[in-house]
This record gives sequence, C-alpha cells and structure tokens, in this order.
Amino acid sequence: MNRFQSRFLIVLFFSGTILFSARSQTNNDYPIRPVPFTSVKVTDDFWAPRIKLNHKVTIPIALNQCYKTGRVDNFKVAGHLKEGKFCTEFPFDDSDIFKIIEGASYSLQTIPDPVLDARIDSLIYFIGKAQEPDGYLYTTRTIDPAHPHEWSGKERWERESDSSHELYNSGHMFEAAVAHFQATGKRSFLDIAIKNADLLVRTFGPGKLMRSPGHEVVEMGLVKMYRVTGKREYLDLAKFFIDSRGHHSPYSRGDYSQDHIPVTDQTEAVGHAVRATYLYSGMADVAAMTGDKLYVQALDRIWNDLVTYKIYLTGGIGAQAGHEGFGPKYDLPNLSAYNETCASIGDIYWNYRLFLLHGDSKYFDVLEQTLYNGMISGISLSGDHFFYPNPLESTGKYSRSEWFGCACCPSNVCRFIPSVPGYMYGQTDSRLYVNLFIQSKANVLMGNGKLEIEQTTRYPWDGEVKFSLNPEGTKSFELAVRIPGWLSEKPLPGDLYSFAHSPERKFVLKVNSKTASYKMENGYAIISNSWKKGDVLTLSLPMEVRRVEANEKLTADNNRVALMRGPIVYCTEWPDFKDHQVLNLVLNKSAPLKSEFHPEMLGGIVILKGEAEKPGISGRNEKLELAAIPYYSWANRGPGEMQVWLKSK
Repeated sequence: MNRFQSRFLIVLFFSGTILFSARSQTNNDYPIRPVPFTSVKVTDDFWAPRIKLNHKVTIPIALNQCYKTGRVDNFKVAGHLKEGKFCTEFPFDDSDIFKIIEGASYSLQTIPDPVLDARIDSLIYFIGKAQEPDGYLYTTRTIDPAHPHEWSGKERWERESDSSHELYNSGHMFEAAVAHFQATGKRSFLDIAIKNADLLVRTFGPGKLMRSPGHEVVEMGLVKMYRVTGKREYLDLAKFFIDSRGHHSPYSRGDYSQDHIPVTDQTEAVGHAVRATYLYSGMADVAAMTGDKLYVQALDRIWNDLVTYKIYLTGGIGAQAGHEGFGPKYDLPNLSAYNETCASIGDIYWNYRLFLLHGDSKYFDVLEQTLYNGMISGISLSGDHFFYPNPLESTGKYSRSEWFGCACCPSNVCRFIPSVPGYMYGQTDSRLYVNLFIQSKANVLMGNGKLEIEQTTRYPWDGEVKFSLNPEGTKSFELAVRIPGWLSEKPLPGDLYSFAHSPERKFVLKVNSKTASYKMENGYAIISNSWKKGDVLTLSLPMEVRRVEANEKLTADNNRVALMRGPIVYCTEWPDFKDHQVLNLVLNKSAPLKSEFHPEMLGGIVILKGEAEKPGISGRNEKLELAAIPYYSWANRGPGEMQVWLKSK
C-alpha cells in the first residue's frame, strides 16, 4: 500500500456517501459517525438475498444494458477507440456508467468477484480515453464539439444551470471514483476524477465562472473528493456551488432546480424531487464540514415542510409527474402519484445526514418507512425489472420495465442496495446507536477496543430482536436503541397520517432477561451499562395490524383507510380476488384483521387477512375475504388493479 492509500483508507462508506472518522483534516464533521457497511455482515432472509441478487443479477443486467444501449460506446467513440456518433438519448447518460461502477465497487467489498472487477477496469479504461487533456469529460461534446446534444449549449457549461448536466455527470463520477478506490486500492479512476475536479476548481468560483448546477449531485461528489484527497479547494467549490443558487445564473430554471432564492432563505421542498434531495444532502455534508448553521436551519425548515405536507405514507416524495417533483401542500393523489425511485433514495440520503447532525430518531422513522416501502418497490423481486414512478393506486396500466431511456433509477438501485447495512448503526466515542433491525453481525470500534454486536431477528415480520454483545473485556458505553415511530400514534412525523383509535404501543427492553433501566432521548431508549462478553439485550416490539387515517386536508384519502404492520405499508392487489377488482373494496372500521406468514409467496411475506365488502348486483354490499400484501411486492404477478387506501365505513 502506498503512502497516499495508507493516509486516506480510513474512509467510511454509507449509502453511497463517504465520511471520515478522523478529524485531522477539518475542525468540523458530523457529530455522529456511521458504522461502515463493510463492518456489518447481514445474514437475514430479507436483505441478505437482495444484496446477493443485486450482485448476481441487477448489476450485470445494468452493465449489459449500458453496452446494448450505446452508453459504453459513447466513451469509446469519444476516446477514438471506434468510429461513430453520440448514440444515446440524453447528455447525462454518462452518469449511468458511473453509478453502476459505484454500486459494483460497494458490492465487491462484500462479495469478491474477479470477473466483475475486470469488467469495471475495462470501463475505467474507456472513460480515461474519453477524457480530454485538460480533464473535461462529457462524451456528447467531445464526440462532436460543434454539434453536441441539443441540451448542451455551444460552449462548455453554457447551459449548466438549465439542461446540460455536465456537473451532474462529474458529481456521479466523483462518487464512483472514490468508491472504486476504497474498494480496490486502485487509483485508475480516482486519477481521472482528480483531473476533472481540478478543472472545475480552475473554472468555477469567486471571480471565475458562476453557474448553479442545474441537477445537483456535484456538491456531494466534491465533498467525497475532499475527504479522500484532503484538497480543501474541493470542499470550497462544493460550498460555492450551493451558495450560487438564487443568484440568477444564465438559463436558470428557478424553483424547478431549487435556484429561485439563496438556499439559506429557502423554507419549502420545491421543484424536482431528486435534485432537491441531492441538494439538501450536499448542504448537510458541507454544513457538517464547515459548521455552517444557516444551512442546518434551512434544512430543518425544509424537512418540516416535507413531512407536514408533501410525503406519502410509503415514504414516496415528488407527487407530480410533469416536473417529477413536489406539488402544493396536501396535494398527494394516489393514482397519478409519481414518487420516483431515485427520489426515495435521495430522501434516504438526506434523512440519514440529518440523523448524523441531530441524533433524532424521527429522521430514521422517515428513512425506514421509505426503505421498506417506497424504495424497494422500485425493483422487482427477481432483480431485473424496475419502476420509475411508484403510485399508490393502479387500474392495471403499470408494470416494471427492463430498462428506461432515462435509466437513472436502475443504476441508482445498483449503487444503493449494497449499502443498506451501513444504515444500521451510528456512533460517538461513548454511544452506539441502533437504527435498523436486521439479522447481522457487526464489528465496531468503541473507545480503544473492539465490539462485536450480533442481531438475531425476523424483522420486519417479527418484532423480537436479540442483541448479543461481545466487547473486548468490560466496556462502558451507552446503547441507544431506536424505538420506531410506528409504535406511536403516528406512522410518520408531522400531521399527515395517524393511527386510528390507537394509543401508543408498549415495547419491552431486557438486559440478560431482566427489565432494563433506560431513559428516553430523541426517540431512543438509552441504556448505560458496563457491557461484558455474553451480555444480551432483547427488544420486543408488538407487531399489530394498524389502520392509518389521513389528515382531512389530504382530500385524496378522505373516508379511506390504509393498513400497516410494523414498518410495512400494505395494499390490495388483483390476483388475490376472484374478480380481480380491488378499487371498489370497502373495509369496515370494526372488521377484525389478522396476519399470516406465507413463506412461499412473493419471496416470503406476511399477508393481512380479514373481511371486506364490495358493491353487489342488487345494490347491497357483498362480503368477501380481504387479503393485503406488502406494497413493495405489488406488480410482481402481472399488471392489474392495486390500491393502498381502501374505502372505509
């Protein structure tokens, strides 16, 4: 290992983001540190198969599609490795290659694969050939400088604040290059990224070119580059790009790209939902590194707006299809809900950062709800078909696709799934946060020694979680266990949704079979103890079927009810009913509901059973058996009717 690698391989990965545990390069950082996904081995029946499927099926399919659709050829043509023209639909198609490399790099750290490693090396070779001598990398302009893509403008970065996506491509390249370096120790891709980042530093900044990125992500990418190289100018440039918003860059698209007013004056989640969450994530990174309190205050205001007015029960965000973004307050239609898969991933990134800043469980209540519902609904159980939008109701016109012309969602899924174990824990010097309940074994550095913590659980189907702790010697620290929001009177923060006729559910915590002594703090049960090898903490969460009602101002869900069990949102779908019709179902408020585990169905799920009604031929309602499945699993049995919010009486 060379000196460069040894100095910077203390990088920590989580969900496509890199954080440092060391503070030597900055006086500020997130007050809570992530436990990297590489330190957590997942062994459950829910996430472990998905992580393996992503490696064996999803990533190879995405790579093959990039060859098939010409995304790889764009780099070859730009690098004079073959003749041709820019042969894909969008100028940001370069970014799909970068995201898949990022996901493959994460996956290689837990599932070594020489064949995949070699495929990535080939792609990096093509990328390097396509890069211009000064570091510029944007295949559509390099292939035909006089006639690039119509969105690109005549000159470099001319239409960056509008549609060119030059900085968007760079941002995803930075994320991928750092991931590849961390995974392999190879500098091939990182050197390409450094060359491009240095060009950006020479081009943009005070007294230079001022452009607000039209599609945010370069801000997060530059922070990662700063963390891995130590070049302060990368962090400064990330802050410059954030601060440039609201200052009338040429061709700016205003609130569509969060460029209508300076970020520190923003109070609402507006515009394109993916762009917004990427911006908010970048703001959190820069705020953590620089101590910018105005950024944090703005993020808190925007988050409150989101959870108060603009989030679906599934965690989906961005209700409107026209601009793939946020609508007015309480505008959350079900049939036309957009809820792009990328927006769910972006919202997870943002909420995790807010947790690292504030240490409050409410951010993980949003994160978990999104993770188990609005995010994984974006990929089929077979790992080879994808949703772009994720509606909460269907007349039968929706089915997952093998690929898209705009393929941001499949490539985003590739890079997100391997990182899920990195969300489970966070830590300070004296406290370990437990945020997600997934059967696994983790190795954590606490103080001056190692701690092995093992979770045994069938969550999300069962609420019993056992934590076996094995520290080196006796170790005193606080264990902060998140008490999920779905045990309270509301499934999500804010006032959009509440559980019907349902007070808070009680949880039970025990240490070595004795009732644990704890204090509640920001939604966490804090257990202070001198832990020793063999100690066992058990958490019992009552998994009951609960009815959800919406705020009366959310008119789309008036006189309707949704069903939840634990973190899982349920829906009714056509195959479970004889006439294949579910949009006319009526659920009585007092009808009893029960849960049954079906290991053979849809990868193994808990089904909700009960009695419902539907309009009969005689005009009177007829009774029928209700069956509801997890929302994430719908559309795996063919297209047909589906709904989350049932009529209620």
